[in-house]
Amino acid sequence: MTANSLTALSPLDGRYAAKADPLRPIFSEFGLMHRRVLVEVRWLLALSEHPAIAEVPAFGEASRRALTALAEGFSLDDAERVKTIERETNHDVKAVEYFIKERIAGDAELKPALEFVHFACTSEDINNLAYSLMLADARERVLLPAIDKLTATLRQMAHAFAGQPMLSRTHGQTASPTTLGKEIANVVARIERQRRQIAAVELSGKINGAVGNYNAHVVAYPDVDWPAFAQTFVEGLGLSFNPYTTQIEPHDCIAEIGDAMRRLNTILVDFARDVWGYISLGYFRQALKAGEVGSSTMPHKVNPIDFENAEGNLGIANALFEHFGAKLPISRWQRDLTDSTVLRTLGTAFGHSLIALDALGRGLAKLKADPDRLAADLDASQEVLAEAVQTVMRRHGLPNPYEQLKALTRGHGITREAMREFVAGLDLPADAKRRLVDLTPATYTGLAQTLALAV
Repeated sequence: MTANSLTALSPLDGRYAAKADPLRPIFSEFGLMHRRVLVEVRWLLALSEHPAIAEVPAFGEASRRALTALAEGFSLDDAERVKTIERETNHDVKAVEYFIKERIAGDAELKPALEFVHFACTSEDINNLAYSLMLADARERVLLPAIDKLTATLRQMAHAFAGQPMLSRTHGQTASPTTLGKEIANVVARIERQRRQIAAVELSGKINGAVGNYNAHVVAYPDVDWPAFAQTFVEGLGLSFNPYTTQIEPHDCIAEIGDAMRRLNTILVDFARDVWGYISLGYFRQALKAGEVGSSTMPHKVNPIDFENAEGNLGIANALFEHFGAKLPISRWQRDLTDSTVLRTLGTAFGHSLIALDALGRGLAKLKADPDRLAADLDASQEVLAEAVQTVMRRHGLPNPYEQLKALTRGHGITREAMREFVAGLDLPADAKRRLVDLTPATYTGLAQTLALAV
């Protein structure tokens, strides 16, 4: 079959291709090749700048520009050439090395340095740095901005609905009222905590040879301080230096950022399910879109499809993130290749997360609160005032307050008149009794509005 979006095996390259586009230049095979070339070029430049490595003299400005352009201007045509070479070498990193040598062989100044491309490196020296650079770019350019966009929408809603009373439910039962804005503010605070943790994960790297001991480096140049040189190089890429590794950088940082993303996604699943429930209760209405149908047979339906779509995509992403955390920090002895295929699916996990963030944003844009429906549930739940009454009774030393309210309200509804009658019969100070008589479920929201506005 001819390849197009309708024949794509993954929905990230088919149905959801447009939504995954921002991650495509980063997590695709092209993105991996691009960063491999960048690392190789930067390593060659670093070698040329070290005074003890005389065989690679400092390059002139023209040659430096040519190398920089090769790395920064890496194109799809370049990637196709790497793939062509790979078909001969059957080794993807070696293909990148040969590609670079091929491209600089015509430069008189660079040609003598050909054999210092990939000097003393194992493939994992290049790969670990490339993957960390991919994660850094995805985090800064795509994921954090997407998280911030969703957070801004939720914060705006928290403020807009800060004073909108809403019946709470604990264990599925009616509970002390809150406000719609305060419940959204809770989510904002949770997202912001995970956002900070995602941003704080140190993405690490190494460039220390076949088993992490600089074996080849020291044999070739025994007088170079290779650990210091490697640290300067890795940190120059904007990454954290890991001085202790086997052949591979152990991928702990990838597990860490995956675990942080998984926690964020779990919070968003929780939120999506709650909003789904509030739509079901009628607390939210959804904007209608001309031509859209909610069911193939039931014309009345307006399904909460965006929140369901988000929940499904978050689940797929989290299944992968969980596998990353369980698998990637493990490698038999100094190296095995079980991480290779797993690492290539990083973009899949982050792609489904990005799609979910987009779906939540679209779903939220369709929501409109229904104050009448919210008020009706509050008015029908006078029993939630039992907490307030028994707490005031406790303050003023009345006997068995909890037990009295339990007998009055537990397991059955109660009218406003019955609650007022009960309060009127209590031996309370006049001001306390008046506050309780005037109290309604809609006004019994504590500091919810203040807390929502402060988020």
